[in-house]
Amino acid sequence: MSLMEQLTADMKAAMKQGQKERLSVIRLVRGAVRQAEIDGKKTLTDDEVLGVIGKEVKMRRDSIEEFARGGRTDLVEKTQAEIEILMPYLPEQIGADEVRKIVEEVIAEVGAATPKDMGKVMGALMPRVKGRADGKLVNEIVRSLLK
Repeated sequence: MSLMEQLTADMKAAMKQGQKERLSVIRLVRGAVRQAEIDGKKTLTDDEVLGVIGKEVKMRRDSIEEFARGGRTDLVEKTQAEIEILMPYLPEQIGADEVRKIVEEVIAEVGAATPKDMGKVMGALMPRVKGRADGKLVNEIVRSLLK
């Protein structure tokens, strides 16, 4: 079953079970996927759908930071619940220690030594961790190791 089919099945199940919040989040993600398909004039593969879901999760994480700064705990909780609904669709996330090991391997492979080499490192690194690690975390670890 493709990821889009899984989203559709889960949407139907949420409708039948009266899970309004889950239904709303899945509909938003399906809409984002459809928009990406329309923009690209092609049907998305599962990897591309994962990219869209990852982008939606990232947007929500960024929103949480803004809501927390503004003292809107109600919106923080709502957005966190949306992230929890989306996370099962993404591959298992890897921790900071695992990311650090992968970054060290890539730095050794590309021969990076200074912050100027960050582009080379990120270019080789992101396909390895795509969808499994937060880009902000990856960026911070690369910066810390390339000082």
